[in-house]
Amino acid sequence: MNYLKPIHSALIAIVNDEPEHFFFKGEPSYENLIWTSKTLKKPTEDEIAKKIQELEIERERTEYQRQRKPEYPSIGDQLDALFHAGVFPSEMAEQIQAVKDKYPKTP
Repeated sequence: MNYLKPIHSALIAIVNDEPEHFFFKGEPSYENLIWTSKTLKKPTEDEIAKKIQELEIERERTEYQRQRKPEYPSIGDQLDALFHAGVFPSEMAEQIQAVKDKYPKTP
């Protein structure tokens, strides 16, 4: 779940996940935005609004991924099922079997 305010998420995206370029003095808002970057120009309110809209569209577009994730079996369970079904290439199956043989399951 995303606990960041939309303006904060947009700014993080604008500065490529380098939050040291800014901070807020008080509640997150453009008026409270303190821009500390010496290398990046401060985005305008319109640029931030556009980025917020882009992020919202992307979040809606990928909502199915967040809905599916908790209902899928774990990656480990999926890989184990594939191994037992015999669908791995022989080299991979041999590596996996070697590890299983080295550390057998205790009864």
